[in-house]
This record gives sequence, C-alpha cells and structure tokens, in this order.
Amino acid sequence: MGLMNTADAALDDKAIVAAAEKALADIAVIRTEVGKVIFGQESVVEQTLLAVLSGGHALLVGVPGLAKTKLVTTLGTVLGLDSNRVQFTPDLMPSDILGSEVMDQDDTGRRSFRFVPGPIFTQLLMADEINRASPRTQSALLQAMQEYHVTVAGQRNDLPRPFHVLATQNPLEQEGTYPLPEAQLDRFLMQVDVDYPELAAERRILLETTGTHESSVKAVLDAPQLMGIQNLIRQMPVSETVVDAILTLVRSARPGHGNADTDRHVAWGPGPRAGQSLMLTARARALYDGRLAPSVDDIAALAEPVLQHRMALTFAARAEGMSVRDVIAGLVKTLKA
Repeated sequence: MGLMNTADAALDDKAIVAAAEKALADIAVIRTEVGKVIFGQESVVEQTLLAVLSGGHALLVGVPGLAKTKLVTTLGTVLGLDSNRVQFTPDLMPSDILGSEVMDQDDTGRRSFRFVPGPIFTQLLMADEINRASPRTQSALLQAMQEYHVTVAGQRNDLPRPFHVLATQNPLEQEGTYPLPEAQLDRFLMQVDVDYPELAAERRILLETTGTHESSVKAVLDAPQLMGIQNLIRQMPVSETVVDAILTLVRSARPGHGNADTDRHVAWGPGPRAGQSLMLTARARALYDGRLAPSVDDIAALAEPVLQHRMALTFAARAEGMSVRDVIAGLVKTLKA
C-alpha cells in the first residue's frame, strides 16, 4: 500500500509539472498578445493578470488616460471571457448592475414577475470609474464578489463562472468621487497602481496609436482553460517558510500585535483575507515566472498591492506625511532581515 501511495504521489507530481508547463506556455502567449496593445506597464499587466489567474478581483487606480480600461478589455479578449462594461456615474442605481424584476402578462391575461439579469451576469465585469458612483451602488457588488451570486427579490441568482471584477478608479483627490467602503476594498484581491508610462513606452504609444492601423489581439484561452490554471495554482505547494512569512507580514501590519511602528502609525490593519490573497497570488507569481513553488521574495513583491487597500493610517501618521506604502516597505524590510 505504501508503494502504491508513493507511485500515485509521483504520478500526481508529474501531472502537476505537465500542467504547469502547459500553463506557462499559455501565460507566455497571453503576455505577448497583451503587449501588442499595452505598451510598457509590465508590472501593471503582471499584477492584473496575477489577480485573474488567482481567481480574484483587482482594483486599478490611476489618473485618466493610462489605458486602464483598455487593459481590462484586452484581458477579456485574450482570456476568452464573456465581458460586460458598466460606466459608474453618480446617478447609477444598484438595479442597473444587478438587474430587476419586470411584470409579464401572457395571452390569458395572467401576470407574473420575470427577472431580467443585469450586466453583472458575465464572466468579466469591467467596473469603470467605480468611485464615481455612490456607496449604495458600489455595495451592489459586495455579495457578488464574495459569494458569486446575487439575491434579487429574495431569490438567489448564481453568476457565471469564472467571475471576475476588474474595476478602475480615479484618485480620490479628484472632484466628484466617493471613497470605496472598506468592506468592498477588502474583497479586491489586489490594488494595482497605474503610473505614467516611461519615456520609451510613451514614444511607442505616440507612434503606434495615431496612424491608420491599430494592433488587435486574439483569444488565447477560454473559460474552462482559465479555470484549469486557477485550479492548478491552488494545488501548488507552499513551504512552511513562506506560510510563516505571510503570517508574520500580515499580523505585523495590525496594531496591537507587537510591532511598535505599526502601533504608532496604523489605525486598522489587514484581516485574514490578506493572508489568503498572498497565498494565492504568490503561487500565481511563481507560475508566472516559471517556478513550481513560491518563495519569500514573492511575498515581499506582492506585499504592497495586496495590503495597501486593507490598511489605514492614523491621523498623526498622515499629518507627518507618511503613506501606507512607507509602512508596508518598513514591514517588508523586517521580513527580509
């Protein structure tokens, strides 16, 4: 029996390695396709793709005109997912996203209610400028993002699988925006900061997007293949060293857990979802780089996008000019020490 278990384990290992090699080849093609229309922004593309490969949602934050919407549209095409786009505005209502019941009347005059699904019933929902809508409308996504179904008129309606929300957000200092509720921020696997492109990338943008021909992309995967990669990532082994690093990092980011700098600067810290997010995205990053297991370096690299939207600074820390990034950078240094 022991020999059979050993043989089965070896077979499983071989199957995982074979699946990983296939996934790595697919990811390489995805990166090539995305690179046809998104110039530069390698870290943004990587982090957004890691969120999707991990089975989660991502919040892309940056000023207008940095190709956030174009990136989401491109990923929907390349990953072969059905996608819908919702432009969030101050007058948008929850029913505009979830759908609503309408009254039908048949030939006999009998009346009944029929549910008309909203745009959320898709595999990839692009929530464009999500912070332009009121918190009431933003909260329409809460149940869907966590439980993958919505309840309308007391009836449960399951969403298609896979289901991902890729939301874009303008910086909050701009007029006409509403900060996202903390409960909703926590449901985003990662916050991806989109900065201005580098000089070479911006030069390429000028030359290749203002002519008569514009590059297009094609589908590389379909939904079942993407779900296969997501399942593979959940099977990848994680060493005790990496698990301990995740726990150390997440717990040290909470006030009252033994870190003096955190106690002084952080009002509230990340919950268990942050650790779950690090476990998944670290595995995805390892696969993205052609490795079969994550390392502590993956945790350090993903600390900022996973933690920054799950923490808040004290008033005194903000008055001193500190940022959440500064606090996370200090925690990562401690982690590497």
